[in-house]
Amino acid sequence: QVQLVESGGGLVQPGGSLRLSCAASGFTFSTFTMSWYRQAPGKERALVARITSIGGITNYAESVKGRFTISRDNAKNTAYLQMNSLKSEDTAVYYCNAQRASRGITYWGQGTQVTVSS
Repeated sequence: QVQLVESGGGLVQPGGSLRLSCAASGFTFSTFTMSWYRQAPGKERALVARITSIGGITNYAESVKGRFTISRDNAKNTAYLQMNSLKSEDTAVYYCNAQRASRGITYWGQGTQVTVSS
């Protein structure tokens, strides 16, 4: 059974930090590109950051460059999103995504709420 379980969300003040984790099971984690998406109220889900399976190449949405860092630990089947200098506009539900495009396979987690507010 495939599972992506996000954790680490919560309430944080502007300027603060959070680290999200995505624990994967039920598939060969190391062969999948891992991504974080977010969806704010009234907005579409959007890509935040991505890390490839081979080479660990990363890319980021412009709005989070220099503040967020995506990483992965293939030994632990876990992806991470380190979020620093958080802003109110980062408030959203954050979703973990696993994709193996060559086989047309995509998995989603259930999401974790991040709220940035004073």
